[in-house]
Amino acid sequence: MASITRFIEGKLKLKVNREKSGRAKLAMARPWERKFLGYSFSNERRTRIRVAATSIDRFKDKVKALLRDGRGRNLGRFVNETLNPLIRGWIQYYSLAETKLFAEVLDGWLRRKLRCILWRQWKRPWTRLKRLMGRGVPEETAVRSAFNQRGSWWNSGAQHMSFAFPKKYFDSVGLVSMIDRLCLIR
Repeated sequence: MASITRFIEGKLKLKVNREKSGRAKLAMARPWERKFLGYSFSNERRTRIRVAATSIDRFKDKVKALLRDGRGRNLGRFVNETLNPLIRGWIQYYSLAETKLFAEVLDGWLRRKLRCILWRQWKRPWTRLKRLMGRGVPEETAVRSAFNQRGSWWNSGAQHMSFAFPKKYFDSVGLVSMIDRLCLIR
C-alpha cells in the first residue's frame, strides 16, 4: 500500500485520500477475488471476464422471491409475464462475460426450480402419479416417484421429473434460455 501510494503521489502527481485508502487495505486482493460492476476475472493463463459469484447469488435470491409469489399461478403466464423480463435484462447486462458456464448452470437451476413448483402444486401422491404418467413416465417409475416421500427439491432434480419436463417443455411454455440468449447476443 505504501509503495502504491508513493507511486500515485510521486509519479502520477495525484492526491491519495488516506482516510478512504486506510479502509480499503482489507479490500486489496487479486483481480479474480474482487468484483467491479458485477463482473470479475478468471484465474487462468488467459484472463477472461466472468460474472461475479455475488451477482449470481443476488440473481438467485431475486428469482426465489419471484417464485414465492408465483406458486399458485399458471406456470406459463408466470414465466412469460414475470420471469422472462428479468432473465432477458440480466443476460443482456452480463453479455460481456467471456465465459458461458454461468448461463448453463443458471438455466439448469431455473428449470429445476420450476419443476419444484410443479411438484408442490400437485400436492397429493395420487395426483403426482397421474400427472407423471400423463407426461409419459412409465407406470412403475411413476408409482415409486409419487410415493417416495422425499422433498420437492430432491424430486425436482430427479430423473423422473427431468424426463417428464425436459428443456423442450420449458421452451414450449416460453421460458427464455439464458445460454441461447447469450449466444444470440454474441
